Amino acid sequence: MTTDTRLGPDGIARCAWVGDDSEYRRYHDEEWGFPLHGDRPLFEKMSLEGFQAGLSWITILRKRPRFREVFAGFDPAVVAGFGEADVERLMGDAGIIRNRAKILATISNAQLMLELDQGELDAFLWSFAPAARPRPASFADVPATTPESDAMSKALRKRGFRFVGSTTMYALMQSSGMVDDHVDGCWRAS
Repeated sequence: MTTDTRLGPDGIARCAWVGDDSEYRRYHDEEWGFPLHGDRPLFEKMSLEGFQAGLSWITILRKRPRFREVFAGFDPAVVAGFGEADVERLMGDAGIIRNRAKILATISNAQLMLELDQGELDAFLWSFAPAARPRPASFADVPATTPESDAMSKALRKRGFRFVGSTTMYALMQSSGMVDDHVDGCWRAS
């Protein structure tokens, strides 16, 4: 086992970033790298990745239930209708990340979602999924961005989406299973 994996309290080798946190273990084992489809789930993931920018993902995971509650389950049709009173309500909610620019971007992105046909966001995002590539041997082999995440970011920005930088979009690719960055030695890499 390399230093890029770590044995959990259950004796299972996982990517070392999981550490000892039980929520991180669950997320790693049940979500991260699993193919995710559907406009609403991908809109949620894209929104949460945007809120994560500059923060640790565990912060978002711990706040995700509250995010889902206050953002109406990330239903784009509901979020698109949020007005200034909703923005102020969200800014006052300590259960989420209270960043006005990120809140406004989520609302704006939801409005853009209403312009898309059913399934269009899913097909669009997955069109940037790279061809299979070798499994990373270590975290040093895992990029922060790729040509595909650069292209996804550029295409989303061209459509008016916000908080969709290349690093954020690569994190989306990882979390939604467009790429599989479980390192050699991780049980999920088998």
